[in-house]
Amino acid sequence: MLPGHPSVSVQSLVKEYRTPEGDIFRAVDHLSFEAHEGHIFGLLGPNGAGKTTALRMLSTLIAPTGGAAWVAGYNIIEHPEAVRRSIGFLTGSTGLYPRLSAREVVRYFALMYGLDEASAARRIDFLFEKLGITEYQDKRCGDLSSGMKQKVSIARAIVHDPPVLILDEPTTGLDVLASQHIVSFIQESRQAGKCVIFSTHIMSEADRLCDEIAIIHRGHIVAQGTVDALRRETGEAKVEDVFLSVLARADANLGVAR
Repeated sequence: MLPGHPSVSVQSLVKEYRTPEGDIFRAVDHLSFEAHEGHIFGLLGPNGAGKTTALRMLSTLIAPTGGAAWVAGYNIIEHPEAVRRSIGFLTGSTGLYPRLSAREVVRYFALMYGLDEASAARRIDFLFEKLGITEYQDKRCGDLSSGMKQKVSIARAIVHDPPVLILDEPTTGLDVLASQHIVSFIQESRQAGKCVIFSTHIMSEADRLCDEIAIIHRGHIVAQGTVDALRRETGEAKVEDVFLSVLARADANLGVAR
């Protein structure tokens, strides 16, 4: 990655699906943005706006219909394996194998990413101590609390120390204490120079964490900038009101009643 170049660059990304009736539904419609190292870029939007679809394309889990994107300098279509090595992907759904212990799960991914046994052990020890998992490392994942499962998922996502983190509503369903651990992890990732793409429904998290946000509605980015800039643009003080004002304006431009 050259100095000053974005860690993530998205240019007119499109994802279309065919409905059972044979119509074309465009879930993501010419999405464009850039995100840089040492910054948190927030994606906000109502359910069905296209946030998760966009993040799944950036993570190479699904292929775009059109447009292009680069992650850590790699094209998501031409070099998907290099993209996967360069990202840590985390969702609100942990997807941990319940019969394996926390340590076994993270070790499996460490070896899959190419770490040798000794390096994997040192990295896991470091992450488990940092995240407060050590006491629970030998428990089966199926027996862990939701918050502890999410911590294991974090360790799994960053065991290879990737430069880009893609976080899709990582605090969904967690209690206040567990959510705070995730928020602290995100802040520390920014301080460590990571590029963080962060999707959330929790406006207070966006206000607290994001250096820049983009509000997605009906597959489009309808507003983008710092939270303070969007406050000035909309004349609203609360982030929730900024969000609602932007959506109302977007629907008014489209002639859609709310």
